[in-house]
Amino acid sequence: MAKLVSKVYGEALFELALEKKTMDELEKEIMFVRNVFREDGELLKFLNHPKISKDEKVKVIENIFKDKASDDVVGFLVIIVQKDRYNEMDAIFEYFLSEVKEYKKIGTAYVTSAVPLSGQQKQKVEARLLEITEYVRLEMIYDCDAALIGGMVIRIGDRVVDSSIRTKLNTMAKELTKIQLG
Repeated sequence: MAKLVSKVYGEALFELALEKKTMDELEKEIMFVRNVFREDGELLKFLNHPKISKDEKVKVIENIFKDKASDDVVGFLVIIVQKDRYNEMDAIFEYFLSEVKEYKKIGTAYVTSAVPLSGQQKQKVEARLLEITEYVRLEMIYDCDAALIGGMVIRIGDRVVDSSIRTKLNTMAKELTKIQLG
């Protein structure tokens, strides 16, 4: 259910940004608003308090964000409060921001290697990924996992390329168990 809510609201905000040609501005504002909610746990507690009326909650949201965000973003936040969707707010913002990234052809690549990569190796990996994908820019997230033994695992969206020695050994082991002697 929460995924559906975040998609519906996030998509609506994205469509608004497209329609009004304010993609960059809305992206910055939503990042700001998301950070305010993440850093101030009291604000979400306030919105979740059952004895505080929706009108009071709306007034607080308007007071906090009226001079810091556009009318579109403040209005969007008011709708979220009026519809009691503030618990899904972070997911809504994440959905919107991922749609913006996709629209701008910015991808996120998760690269796991057995040993830390040097700066030059990281540049080569990023350059190669940019060549073989439709993205114009990649946000690179590197991690190490010695259990890979060697090679690396790269994940972009739902695509995974696994060239690790661990996977190759596991594949060989499965193939060897299929061989019947005699």
